[in-house]
Amino acid sequence: MKSICCESGGIGRRAGLRIQSRKGSGFESPLSHFAGKPAVVATVASAVLPDAIGLRLLCGAIVLLLASVAAPASAAAAADELARQVSAQKAACAAEVENLAAWCESKGLTTEARKTRSLLPPQDPYKLFVPVLPAEPEPGPPADAPPEVHQWHKRLAKLRQEQSLAMWDLARKAVRARRTWLGYELLLESLRINPDLEPARRVLGYQKIRNGWYTPYQARKLRAGQVWDDRFGWIPKGATARYEQGWRLVGGRWLSPEEAQKPRTIESGWDIETEHYLIRTNCGIDQGVALGVKLEQLCSVWQLLFIGYYASEADVAALFEGRGRSAERPRMRVVYFADRQQYNQALRTAIPKIDMTIGLYLDTTRSAYFFAAPDGDDRTLYHEATHQLFHESRPVVRDVGRRANFWIIEGIALYMESLRREGNYYVLGGVDDLRFHAAQYRLLNDRFYVPLEEITVWGMEKIQQHEKIGVLYSQFAGLTYFLIHGEEGRYRDALAAYLTAVYSGRDDPNTLAQLTGASYAELDKQYRQFIAAAASKAATVQDDKPPKRPTDTAKLR
Repeated sequence: MKSICCESGGIGRRAGLRIQSRKGSGFESPLSHFAGKPAVVATVASAVLPDAIGLRLLCGAIVLLLASVAAPASAAAAADELARQVSAQKAACAAEVENLAAWCESKGLTTEARKTRSLLPPQDPYKLFVPVLPAEPEPGPPADAPPEVHQWHKRLAKLRQEQSLAMWDLARKAVRARRTWLGYELLLESLRINPDLEPARRVLGYQKIRNGWYTPYQARKLRAGQVWDDRFGWIPKGATARYEQGWRLVGGRWLSPEEAQKPRTIESGWDIETEHYLIRTNCGIDQGVALGVKLEQLCSVWQLLFIGYYASEADVAALFEGRGRSAERPRMRVVYFADRQQYNQALRTAIPKIDMTIGLYLDTTRSAYFFAAPDGDDRTLYHEATHQLFHESRPVVRDVGRRANFWIIEGIALYMESLRREGNYYVLGGVDDLRFHAAQYRLLNDRFYVPLEEITVWGMEKIQQHEKIGVLYSQFAGLTYFLIHGEEGRYRDALAAYLTAVYSGRDDPNTLAQLTGASYAELDKQYRQFIAAAASKAATVQDDKPPKRPTDTAKLR
């Protein structure tokens, strides 16, 4: 495909800003008419996880991760045994947590009982939960706290250490058994229980500095004498008061509030650098920083879920054994306009129907484009940035999805739109997510469904010309939800392998069936059962109110 043009309808708290002169930054604009224009650079630290997760290991090229089509009986038995061990360990952990919480209640320690029970993971088979990892451990009780509180804290620390190590051991077993998705799920579970678990932190690329865990990017900022501010990002130590007055440090000199707020064209806009992105914007610096934080959150969650897409089994195994080496890869480029008019004007030559879009990714320029809108939401951003992640995290074939299997390219972007924060977790999915709701409605109320045997044959043009393209996209979202959440997650590694095959151009209409080990007729049946069960739960959540007719949104290319 010559372009991707879609119309879309830190884990942790660290993100930051450093402003410097653009000169010598090596930036080449995503739009050709930006080349050679003066600008200002603002740098944002990674909001989430380091590049060790988005690794390009130096030892070799990324290879295709394929699930077995027909696993031998011994392999199936081993998988069943691993599942049994995981289930047993989770049950044991829950029992230990409840036992300690009950002890707290018997001593009248209600606050401590609540904190203990917070170690229990959230339960929803239609959601994925990624814990927000704190940079520094939670402080212990004060010295003058009652003896029972100190006793509770000591028991809690012991529980955290023992249970997190047990989960970590199972994570390593899962990786050795070629269950990459499960391995990372258990790794995150170990860190949820004990955020200070060193071997798990090391897999994600964290470094321990003083009493906290930081990415290499954050570590460089700290060593350079910068401090974090939730409003301004990384700034020189002692500069907070001046930043509050509107001043900005640019290229070694301070810009006055009047200079910093002066309107800019996109050609002379700010360049905001994050760990994985380079953003050109003529919005305010604060707006550009906020966009960068959101992109980093998406990137880090995506890297955890789809490591099987961009890294080989050997790469993952090396990380879990402490032998992995990572190298920084080129930053992805994003252009963020101050308004729609400028967005349309800059892109109309390349995209004549630009007025029909509200954000897009172009693989021809390897850049994503957005504009600030008062009524905008993050779904467009996450959708198009997902396309960018799949295109730029490994080598891909030209014209991805043109021959067949185009549906999954859009399906996975539709799924990633659902990213949001709920409490101490970043969350994907949910029975009430608007895309999943639309999939339920179209199947159960409209009886609309195109069998997988047919839809996997369709390429981009066939789908884009379909008279019910919006309804089709709702089905694509539903099918992707099924591959991630259906059948207790058994198809997750197959999904990563399927995406690898499609983006590598090694796919055909039978690829998905081969990777899942199920016929399309079986998958169709399982999908219907999955949707029916989800709709039943959604009705319970909504107090049995009649389902609302959804508005289907298609993406243009």
